[in-house]
Amino acid sequence: MPSFTSPDQEEDLEACVLRFSELDLKDTRLINPSSSLKAELDVSTKKKYSFAKKKAFALFVKTKEVPAHPFECKEKWWKCCQQLFKDRIGIHRHVATQHADEICRQTASVLKQLAVTLNTSKSLKPADDRNPLKGYLTCNREVSAWLPDVSCFSPDELIRGQGSDEGEVLLYYCYCDLGDPPWVCAWQTALCQHLRLTGKVRIATEGINGTVGGSKLATRLYVEAMLSCPLFKDYMCKDDFKTSKGGACCFPELRVGVFEEIVPMGISPNKISYKKPGVHLSPGEFHKEVEKFLSQTNEEQSDTILLDCRNFYESKIGRFQGCLAPDIRKFSYFPSYIDKNLELFREKKVLMYCTGGIRCERGSAYLKAKGVCKEVFQLKGGIHKYLEEFPDGFYKGKLFVFDERYALSYNSDIVSECSYCGAPWDQYKLCSTPQCRQLILTCPACQRQGFTACCVTCQDKGSGLASSPTQSSFKEECECTARRPRIPKPRPGAGEDGPCLRE
Repeated sequence: MPSFTSPDQEEDLEACVLRFSELDLKDTRLINPSSSLKAELDVSTKKKYSFAKKKAFALFVKTKEVPAHPFECKEKWWKCCQQLFKDRIGIHRHVATQHADEICRQTASVLKQLAVTLNTSKSLKPADDRNPLKGYLTCNREVSAWLPDVSCFSPDELIRGQGSDEGEVLLYYCYCDLGDPPWVCAWQTALCQHLRLTGKVRIATEGINGTVGGSKLATRLYVEAMLSCPLFKDYMCKDDFKTSKGGACCFPELRVGVFEEIVPMGISPNKISYKKPGVHLSPGEFHKEVEKFLSQTNEEQSDTILLDCRNFYESKIGRFQGCLAPDIRKFSYFPSYIDKNLELFREKKVLMYCTGGIRCERGSAYLKAKGVCKEVFQLKGGIHKYLEEFPDGFYKGKLFVFDERYALSYNSDIVSECSYCGAPWDQYKLCSTPQCRQLILTCPACQRQGFTACCVTCQDKGSGLASSPTQSSFKEECECTARRPRIPKPRPGAGEDGPCLRE
């Protein structure tokens, strides 16, 4: 990976990493220069910590850059927390006061990466003869060196067709060991801005997970850049990028960040690794297994469980026939669901699936680690790839997606209903109360009668806000959320309560 440390710094840096390995990097005292703890550190350690913090701060600010003008990339502004900053002082002050926790986490990540760099450098020859890839990247550590050449395209060509009918949305992930997530974060930010893409990209030491939207030209160039990057080209192919109609309009902004996990299961990748997943089945193989499962006369006594790894509001509008759909609100609840219902999976063959496959990677690894299942399989490429091959197969209803489209349609089946009148309906809308982020299924007839909130509590809140419109905070404090048990009892089908957009 690109290195930001010169060889003559390595001995001091190693001492710094050793000193900080025993410190709690989440301790806010480390951020405060006047703290007694930092005052006790030796000069060398202070310098290395200061270096790591400055790098973390600079990379975080870099991810917030936006072009000052649509067709000019030279002048930069910054957008963060729905605010636009036109000067560095403003964005720096904002980040320092509002994002101290993120900077602390990034600082920890930088320090860990420096430790990895040190250990790696000791096993390499000075010229990196045994690892030419690392040497090549080190020589080209500038982010700009890894951006595609778009000089042959006009700015209009890059943004033409960004609408939902002519543009495209990419969904992908790649589990692979990344040595320097902050550098990848800066590169991804620059790459997406370079191509006028919006969306969300999560980066961690375990890999990358992204969904971005823009013109078809921009998404094609993005895929080419990913597949030509030495970090990913040996792990990814063109088929790993799922495509659907959409564009930059499907996302309100570009968000790129470094996290501990590329999909939030709530368990450290050091404890449950992506390297020990279930057996991958192609859409065709999975289709045959589901067909065999559904052909059994008594599904309850079957030795097979068809397990939906998604949240209840996703499975509510679309799912495989005969599936077990845990009534959970977040994927981070999935491990607790497994723990609480472990006997359900004992000596069973489990067929797991999710939207694009990423949640099954570590979800299946977690289930396998329990040692109770006979076999654990997962759908490669997820529902997305299955529906491309079998649009009229065993998956019925819509496919939920985490952007402003809410769902993709591959067949005409409607498996959900209006929350108010019970009529067949599967098109989500946000609750009409601005403070609420719940999703609601309400048909046009009920909408015309004013039933546009997710519950009575929100309906009352909405009326109260009309008289005091200055309130603008967004919270999930809602009857729909509060009354839901964190880990509900298992039952087939989808949940019944008002769903929530957050994963």
